[in-house]
Amino acid sequence: MRAALVRTICDPGFNQECTDDTDRRGVGVLDEADSPLERSLAELSTFLVSDHGLADTLTRIAKLGVESVSPAKFAGITMMVDDRISTQGFTDPTCVHIDQAQYDSDRGPCLEAFRQGTMIVVDSLDDDDRWPEFANAATAHGVQSTLSLPMSAGDTAVGALNFYAGSDRAFDESSTETGSLFAAQAAVVLVNAQAYWGARLQSEHLQSALEGREQIDMAKGIIMNTMGCGPDDAYDVLVTRSRDENRQLRDIAEEIVARSQRRRS
Repeated sequence: MRAALVRTICDPGFNQECTDDTDRRGVGVLDEADSPLERSLAELSTFLVSDHGLADTLTRIAKLGVESVSPAKFAGITMMVDDRISTQGFTDPTCVHIDQAQYDSDRGPCLEAFRQGTMIVVDSLDDDDRWPEFANAATAHGVQSTLSLPMSAGDTAVGALNFYAGSDRAFDESSTETGSLFAAQAAVVLVNAQAYWGARLQSEHLQSALEGREQIDMAKGIIMNTMGCGPDDAYDVLVTRSRDENRQLRDIAEEIVARSQRRRS
């Protein structure tokens, strides 16, 4: 495996200088990518998270994972979102149905990989009695063996990448090594995506809050001029109307400002 494949992953803010070994986006250039893993890692390395939403990023990671780990029938990504474990990215909705059995019972290979940070291989679900709820759900959907891999960046666990196969002992030493390499790189992309979209949403929320504050201050000024009251009383008028009409304070303020502007025109 060429070192470039397992060393370079794009950063959402990528502004670093290019070298002779990198292309214009700072990503390692590959002379060739023959194996499915190499092709998938090559695509991951050029994946710009700023061009894709988080959901698209998760789905693409799952699809590239299946392309890399050939025994896999489908794959899904287990993550903690809003203090709740769920399957956030998948190549087949069957993943969601299977995984829900382990979320409901609070035990299963995907959860184990996520919580313990260790690779979990189930060679045969018919012969494995560690997680009966999960095994029953999986075999009911034609799954016989699974591979669950932790997705971590440094000491931070971001999720688990779970592969499902339709035959016993589908994941041998070669496929588990391949899956581990892919999961390590995919975790970096996922961390970058979370950081980028988290910062962007925070910025958008801040901008929205600032815009709302501006409208409220303008509405308070209009009320003060109309009623001859102070700023606190003007704000109370807005709050009372918002409560009585069951509407957002910002919406009430925007309406007052718009009505005042129409009167002036």
